[in-house]
Amino acid sequence: MTAAALIQLAISAAAVAAMVGLAAWATRGRGAPPLTDAEARRWLADEFPDLAIEGLWLATDGRGAVAKSADQALVLSRMGDGYAARRLAWSQAISAGLEDGRVRIALGDPGAPRAVLAFTMWPPQDLAA
Repeated sequence: MTAAALIQLAISAAAVAAMVGLAAWATRGRGAPPLTDAEARRWLADEFPDLAIEGLWLATDGRGAVAKSADQALVLSRMGDGYAARRLAWSQAISAGLEDGRVRIALGDPGAPRAVLAFTMWPPQDLAA
């Protein structure tokens, strides 16, 4: 093998490595920023404009929230680079048990089958009924 062929092989290998590195970097997911009270209320108002929020509980890690509106629970759960908002019965939301600091709420949706939210206490004592 000549020196020119070795140089061409090295340049080609470096180019392939650069393309693989760029593809790996470009496909890395960027998660949504942690929710604040105001941000959760904004998401819920966008998704459910006709519903009034009676109470809002943010997950301790900022990856979701549960709100109460009449007899319904409005659940925000982090999905990819945003949040999925789902509506379900309040009784279903409060029946989800707290296990290992996480509440697992079944949403019954193939796109977002369940919300796994970190809470120190669930259900909330002030609006559990």
